[in-house]
Amino acid sequence: TFKPLLAVLFLTVAMPNFAATVDPYEKVNRKIFAFNEVLDRWIVKPSAKAYQLVTPSIVDRGVTNFFDNVGEVANAVNGGLQGDLHQTGSSIGRLIINSTIGIGGFFDVASHWGVESRNEDFGQTLAVWGVGDGPYIVMPLLGGRYLRDAVATFPDAYISPLDHIDDARTSNGLWALNLLDKRADLLDAERLVSGDRYTFIREIYIQQREVSIANGQVEDDFDDDF
Repeated sequence: TFKPLLAVLFLTVAMPNFAATVDPYEKVNRKIFAFNEVLDRWIVKPSAKAYQLVTPSIVDRGVTNFFDNVGEVANAVNGGLQGDLHQTGSSIGRLIINSTIGIGGFFDVASHWGVESRNEDFGQTLAVWGVGDGPYIVMPLLGGRYLRDAVATFPDAYISPLDHIDDARTSNGLWALNLLDKRADLLDAERLVSGDRYTFIREIYIQQREVSIANGQVEDDFDDDF
């Protein structure tokens, strides 16, 4: 099952300069982006608006907190794989605090106690291990990302506790709710998008990815753009 993924990963490592530019497949990427935009406009965005309309703000915040708490498992694992013991300890601490005192993660008690979260994923881990970005690609439904990060999507999904729930309907329902909650949280941010949507989203991704991989230790121009 993982042989094709390993092959792609090998190409990403062996040919870090494979992309003459960041986006050598822009023509194809734009077609997939347009497909994703149609799905978002007619299905995902209306669903997110409906979800936001009927969900009380405290519940909406609690749902976000719950999935953020689930994500601490991946944060801890990837922190460990990167050799960042402080990050691993913080993630484990947050997971324990919010899963217990925070009632299953519904309340983010850890942040109030000064234990801050930092998102870590397998794409960042591969970057720490020296794997190059690879070209920027747009995936159906999942959106745009570097080739390295596209490959890393699969280990991250496997690490998630949501992938290990025995009941398929429950697991799929939670994945769908997570995506819906994330999309609802982005509704207000859409006002910031200007110019060509494809280029804008790609450049924001690249900027944010650089900051994430460096754990914030680079100059971040993101806020200056607005």
